Amino acid sequence: MIENPGFLFTVLAFLAVLGPLVFIHELGHYLVGRWCGIRAETFSIGFGREVLGWTDKRGTRWKVGWMPLGGYVQFAGDEDAVSTPHAVTASEPEGSFASAALWKRSLTVAAGPAANFLLAIIILAGFALAYGRVETPPVAGTVQAGSAAAAAGIEAGDRIVSIDGRAMQTFVDIPMAVIHRAGEPMQLVIERQGNISSITVTPRLAEETDRFGNRIERGLLGITSGPAAIREVSVMEAPVVGAQQAWAITRQMAEVIWQLLTGRRGIEDLGGPLKIADSAGEQASLGILAFVSFAAMISLNLGFVNLLPLPMLDGGHLMFNAVEAVRRRPVSVATQQIAYRAGFAVLATLMIVVTFNDLGAFGLWERLAGLIG
Repeated sequence: MIENPGFLFTVLAFLAVLGPLVFIHELGHYLVGRWCGIRAETFSIGFGREVLGWTDKRGTRWKVGWMPLGGYVQFAGDEDAVSTPHAVTASEPEGSFASAALWKRSLTVAAGPAANFLLAIIILAGFALAYGRVETPPVAGTVQAGSAAAAAGIEAGDRIVSIDGRAMQTFVDIPMAVIHRAGEPMQLVIERQGNISSITVTPRLAEETDRFGNRIERGLLGITSGPAAIREVSVMEAPVVGAQQAWAITRQMAEVIWQLLTGRRGIEDLGGPLKIADSAGEQASLGILAFVSFAAMISLNLGFVNLLPLPMLDGGHLMFNAVEAVRRRPVSVATQQIAYRAGFAVLATLMIVVTFNDLGAFGLWERLAGLIG
């Protein structure tokens, strides 16, 4: 087991991940907004009192706040950092966000998450270019005795064609398809000696401990692959491979959100900033490659979460824009403001819950219970 990195190292690693990713996200908003003729008044990394800043020739104030947990771009005419809705009047400043055409506002909002997805794709493409792509066939090399696969009748040499309609291109696709589906029946199409058949398999929950002592739960079929096959990737193909891997990871995130919404996964499984910081320190201690790979995962998470249709998030802005496009007129300011307050309450509650989960994962509640007892 590897010793956990120290507190200071963990904090620095967290800031080294969060700062650049927030900057890239907000830079996406800024650059597309500027291209659309929308003037930015403030570009901030972090919140709270300014500790460092300057004003460029376009009048944009670039600054760093003392609390480095996020950032924002405040465009001309915005009420605040989260662009709280307000009535558009004739006195709107030149180049204001609210007075811009709907398509310009939508592009500007979508550019933030898009920048995070693009960064992750570039990182994943770079790894593919440098180390190749694993293309081990989705064939069961061995089947563990007593496993879910053995119980379903899967045999060594069987090719997994698809899982719940999702085509399995390589063996890596198999664990990605079942990792969050422990205890849920899944329909597998297998090929055995040229014959195609369909079977039902229920992945079993496996509890493991990683090299840092963290407990990990995941769904497993209980099969291993044959010899690994790695193919070189060309410069032209690398972006495609990166995009495919980014899509596969994002699809897993969507599955987890769907499980939460349908009650198949508890909210106690969610982690927050403290857990991300802890993971950042662990990955940084493993070396630059592990740390950069972790940054790609967090960038995908940041892009995906911001697209959720919750007011105050980019997805909430896009949701109101979509309604405006259909209705041919904006949603009333009063309605939007109510939605924003509700959205803030939801996000604040969620932040409290995930922080409570993080502290529990660090063993704080057990230690407190021991002291009280």
